[in-house]
Amino acid sequence: MNIKIKKADHPLSGTLSFPGDKSLSHRAIIFGALAEGESHFTNVLTAEDCVCTRKAFEALGVEIRSNGSTGLTIKGRGLHALKSPAHEIYLGNSGTAMRLLMGVLAGNPLEALLTGDPSLSSRPMRRVTDYLKRMGASFEGKDNANFAPIKVKGGKLKAIDAKLGIPSAQVKSAILLAGLYAQGKTSVTEPAKSRDHTERFLKYFGARIEEKGLTVSIRGGQRLKAGSFEIAGDISSAAFFMAMALLVPASGITFESILDNPTRTGIIEALGKMGAHFGNKRRRAQEGPENVSNFSLKAQPLKAFEIRKAQIPSLIDEIPILSVMATQANGTSVIYDADELRVKETDRIHSMVTQLSNMGAKIRSEGNTIIIDGPTALTGAEVDSFKDHRTAMSLIVAGLLADGETRVRDLDCIYTSFPNFFELLKKAGARYELY
Repeated sequence: MNIKIKKADHPLSGTLSFPGDKSLSHRAIIFGALAEGESHFTNVLTAEDCVCTRKAFEALGVEIRSNGSTGLTIKGRGLHALKSPAHEIYLGNSGTAMRLLMGVLAGNPLEALLTGDPSLSSRPMRRVTDYLKRMGASFEGKDNANFAPIKVKGGKLKAIDAKLGIPSAQVKSAILLAGLYAQGKTSVTEPAKSRDHTERFLKYFGARIEEKGLTVSIRGGQRLKAGSFEIAGDISSAAFFMAMALLVPASGITFESILDNPTRTGIIEALGKMGAHFGNKRRRAQEGPENVSNFSLKAQPLKAFEIRKAQIPSLIDEIPILSVMATQANGTSVIYDADELRVKETDRIHSMVTQLSNMGAKIRSEGNTIIIDGPTALTGAEVDSFKDHRTAMSLIVAGLLADGETRVRDLDCIYTSFPNFFELLKKAGARYELY
């Protein structure tokens, strides 16, 4: 699927609610499956990545029922009652699903073969499997279990003290999940704080953890209890519409029930540094592990920004759309040390630099640093998503700003994270044609 989109010739507007956060939806399924009792969740993301997580746990013997379009009821089996799968477990394009599932399977006495699509099969897994091997699990796969397909053989685990070379919520989460099964206290120390959703879910589902600075610890032998809540709207998905509201002249969009977690609000902080003013911002508590906020944004001039390495973990998924916004900001924006973008669904440094350059942007990379001069008038062009959902949606936003017509190729990837993206795009007033 491709899209033809022209420069917006009228303001975008509306009050928008967003699909459940992808990171939270993955974890709701995982924790619901491992808890004792029946868990109920609403606004669960129905995108392909999360569907893969659901199917994985169904293959492991967990009963999961749909309630309406976005509700799930999960009859948890507890930590130790998963069944051996009758076939390989296919995880599509989801690195979160594969890495967190490895942590769960590491502590279960069964074997499973984890597979993925070509993109996932090219993404590094030793950052997880090396630690889990130290704990006592066995992994087999290409390059010493660095690339899928990977066979996991779980068993009796021992605790470790893991010091990560990079901040990674997926690696941290895999180790902490394995720590539930390990004898002793497992600790994970990061060089900078990454997303803390797993820590919040552990506490909400009844586990005790210790948090001291950049170290999180958990003792094995604990049990998880069922829980029920609504999944907060995905701030990473909302970021594309934040950009539209700020950049398309005279636009104004209201955002409802958006995830408000300090380890995920790097986009909010970055926009604040660019001079964006958030209207009617109101934070409200939500039953569950996370908080949510409502706010509004209107079109306004933006100034250039800098993002340093320590800030990257809190907005790693938003850097593609921030790159688009930087093309319209006053001054030179710099995103330093974005090396983690090289190993996402595609090399996002390469995809954004090459495709925005095709549209006339003054953007370049020096190593893993991205430099963007603005404001620059963009020109419609035929560009490629590289089959990466965040690259695809970022280029569509760029098309709304570019003179003439922009065509973005290979958009099916958007359904991995944002199944109703086009529905909300139309609701906001954008005009486009899919073909």
